[in-house]
Amino acid sequence: MFSSASKTHKNQPPSPRKLPIIGNLHQLGSNPHRSLQALTQAQGPLVLIQLGSVPVLVASTAEAAREILKTHDVRSIAVLALLSSRRVQSFKRVREEETRLLIDKIGENCGSLVDLGDLLNSLTNNIVCRVALGRTYHGMKFNDLLARFAYLLGAFSVGNYIGWLSWVDRLSGLEARTKKVAEEFDEFLEVVLEEHINKKRTVEEGDIAGENYESQDYVDILLDAQRENTTNFTLDRDVIKATIIDVFAAGTDTTFAAIEWAISELIRHPKVMKKLQKEVTEIAQGKSMITEEDLEKMHYLHAVLKETLRLHTPLPLLISRKSTEYVKLMGYDIPAGTQVIINAWAIGRDPSLWEDAEQFKPERFLNSSIDYKGMHFEFLPFGAGRRGCPGIQFAIAINELVLANLVYKYDLALPDDVRGEELDMSEYTGLTLHRKFPLLVVPNPHF
Repeated sequence: MFSSASKTHKNQPPSPRKLPIIGNLHQLGSNPHRSLQALTQAQGPLVLIQLGSVPVLVASTAEAAREILKTHDVRSIAVLALLSSRRVQSFKRVREEETRLLIDKIGENCGSLVDLGDLLNSLTNNIVCRVALGRTYHGMKFNDLLARFAYLLGAFSVGNYIGWLSWVDRLSGLEARTKKVAEEFDEFLEVVLEEHINKKRTVEEGDIAGENYESQDYVDILLDAQRENTTNFTLDRDVIKATIIDVFAAGTDTTFAAIEWAISELIRHPKVMKKLQKEVTEIAQGKSMITEEDLEKMHYLHAVLKETLRLHTPLPLLISRKSTEYVKLMGYDIPAGTQVIINAWAIGRDPSLWEDAEQFKPERFLNSSIDYKGMHFEFLPFGAGRRGCPGIQFAIAINELVLANLVYKYDLALPDDVRGEELDMSEYTGLTLHRKFPLLVVPNPHF
C-alpha cells in the first residue's frame, strides 16, 4: 500500500530505455493499452516510464492495482443525487422507452443493412440527455458537438508532456478545436440552465403543476442543491456545467461501446448467442419486450456482459491519477508528482488470473462471485476506490436492457454472407476503446 518514503533512498521501479526529450512516448503506439501490457510483461508488475517530462507509473497486475486503489470510498453529489439505487430506478421508464424506440427502428429495417453502432450511440445519447437535461436534443449540430467532444477527450496533447512543445498543439489545431468545443458546450448549457430556471419559476408561480413533469433530471437536482446550499463547496454556474459535462463524458461513449462489443462477440460466437437467446426467450414468455424486472433472472446475460467488459474494458487505462506526495509502493519509492496508470485491460487478460484469458467464455462468470463493483481487483472495468466510476448501476441497467432486447427480438447477420468468426475486431483507442470499423449487420426477426 501507499506509505511515506524517505527521499534519500530511491528504489525506483524498473524502467525501459528512453530517448532524450520524448522519453518513452514513441513506445505507446496507436493502442497504448497493448503497448503498456508488453512493457510490463517484460519488466514486471510496476514499470516507471517517462512520457516527455512526466514520470508515469504503469500497473498491470491485480496485486498492483489493489495497492494503488485500496482506499475509503467517497460519495459525491453525483452518487447521492443522480446515481443512487433509488434515482437509477426512477429513470426506468426512460431506459425502457428509448430501448423500445431502438428496437422499433431496427424492426423497420429488417432485411436491410444497418449501422448498429450508430444506433446504439444515438440510444445512449438520448437516455443521458433525458436523464441529465430533461429531454432529448436532436439535430446534426448537437450530435456533431458530442462527437467532437468525445474525440477530444482521447486526443493526445504534446504540450501536456513536453511543455516547451505546446506550440505543436496550436499548430496542429488541437488547441483551437478544444477551445471551440468548450465555447459551444458552454453556450448550449447556458440555454439548458435557463430553460430549467424558467421552468422552475413557472411551476412555483402555479402556472404549471409540478406533478406534470417527469422525475427531476440532473440539472434540476444541481440547481436545487445550489439554492439550498447543501454542498460543502461553492456550486456556482461553471461547476454545474462541469458536472453535466462529466455525465456526458462518462455516460455515453463508454456505454454504447460496451453494448457494441458485446454484440460483436455474440456474432463471432453463435453458440453463445443461441444460449443467450434461449435464456431471454424463456424468461420473456412471449412478451413484446423485456423489462427491467426480467433482467434479474437472466444469469447468462450477466455473464455475457461481464465477459465482454473483461475483454473489452471501456476505459482500458482507467482514469489516471497522480501521487501527491513521496510514497512507497510494493517496495518501490515513488516520487511526488508521478502520474499513475492502471492497465485494467491488461489485468482482464492476465493468464495468471484467467484461464484461456484471450477467449470469450461467459461461462467463467456463472457460479462466480466476481463482480464489477471494484471489490475484485482482477476485474476492474469501472475502476475502484475514490476514482471508481459512480455510474456503475446506471450503465449496467442500460447495457443489460438493450442487450437482452436486441437478442430477444432479432437475429443479427453480417452482410455478404460473411461468417461471424470473420468479423474484424480491430480496435480504435481514444479515451474509450471502440471498434475500429462500424458494426454493420442485417437484422431479421428472431421469432
